[in-house]
Amino acid sequence: MRLKPLFLVPAAVALVLGTGVSIAQIEGSGRGVAPVDSSSDYEVSGVRVDVAAKDADSARLGGWRVAQRKAWLELSKRLGAGKGLVPDSTLDSLVSGIVVENEQIGPKRYVARLGILFDRNRAGAILGISNYVMRSPPMVVIPIVWSGGVATGFEQRTLWQEAWARYRTGGSAIDYIRPTGSGPDPLLLNFGQTQRPGRGWWRAVIDQYGGSDVLMPTVKLYRQWPGGPVIGVFQARQGPDNRLLSQFTLRVGSVAGVPALLDAGVKRLDEAYQAGLRAGYLRSDPGLSYVPASEVPVEDDEAGETLVTDAPVLPVVSIAVQFDTPGVPAVTAGEAALRAVPGVSSATTSSLALGGVSVMTVSFAGPPEALKAALEARGWQVFGSGTTIRIRRAPRLLPPELTPDNATAG
Repeated sequence: MRLKPLFLVPAAVALVLGTGVSIAQIEGSGRGVAPVDSSSDYEVSGVRVDVAAKDADSARLGGWRVAQRKAWLELSKRLGAGKGLVPDSTLDSLVSGIVVENEQIGPKRYVARLGILFDRNRAGAILGISNYVMRSPPMVVIPIVWSGGVATGFEQRTLWQEAWARYRTGGSAIDYIRPTGSGPDPLLLNFGQTQRPGRGWWRAVIDQYGGSDVLMPTVKLYRQWPGGPVIGVFQARQGPDNRLLSQFTLRVGSVAGVPALLDAGVKRLDEAYQAGLRAGYLRSDPGLSYVPASEVPVEDDEAGETLVTDAPVLPVVSIAVQFDTPGVPAVTAGEAALRAVPGVSSATTSSLALGGVSVMTVSFAGPPEALKAALEARGWQVFGSGTTIRIRRAPRLLPPELTPDNATAG
């Protein structure tokens, strides 16, 4: 019997001769898991209803109505507003979604456990509370799972990645950036990367996702016997040094309960990260924002003595520039155009997408606004601000006297 390999080949690399550009193709499919919801809605989960009616549809609709009322009372109590019930028509405008956690539908009966999502702005206005939430700097999340002695990040789709995609992060004080695990994610955000403390490469990686730091929530699964209890050891880790912030253990009675075990672990880890933020432990690594100082230029006078000039030394910032690359010549032309801008010391394509939009990492001596102004002066359209911008060639318009309307009028 021929055995199939346990691991997929990570990548097949094709070189474009004469250009020095490498194009990586990741084999396999089904890796991506998009986050379910990242909104800031209020959520009330675990609302139980048991409603009987003349038919199944009426019973289900009645159950949802009862769940909305119960959830509203629970939300009012949780936020300390003390507001009573509001009309069902008002609740319909406040509810942004209903999550079916478990339901049983009979011919004339509906029994379910539901989760109700309320729009934060509208509910806050009725309850008379502030909707301000303290948020952390943006953090890129790399969920790591140990199972069978093997650690996996985004190399392939895992239950741990799916649990983080299901979790609703809108109400958390942590600004999570949750990659889907598709495209270049398996190459950039894998277990091997979490073991590298080098700040330079980490800066290049997290800049691709618009993050300021990285979080590595880790779980180690221990199965007692096939189909039996499963023990999960959860760790809240952060930063290029893989620093441990918190650790706890959860247990489930059978393999069928592993998704529920992981969901509970995600919630506990989020609480641990929020506690670290409030205590001041969860802060961005200074090494990720460090920019090496430029050398001070010197001059030699006629007597051969070295004089230090008084010219100010501007800090060098790394700016991610997105640009269109319909073909290989566009990559070379884009890099050459950026290198010609005064103040640009280097311009290298860090993420190549032929036929789409590529990303170029530009080292610029000065504020990002100065680079944006310089590009606009050279005929580029510049979108965005800060260290992430998008450039595009401005369309060439005809002079006013040569427009089709004036030509017709003449």
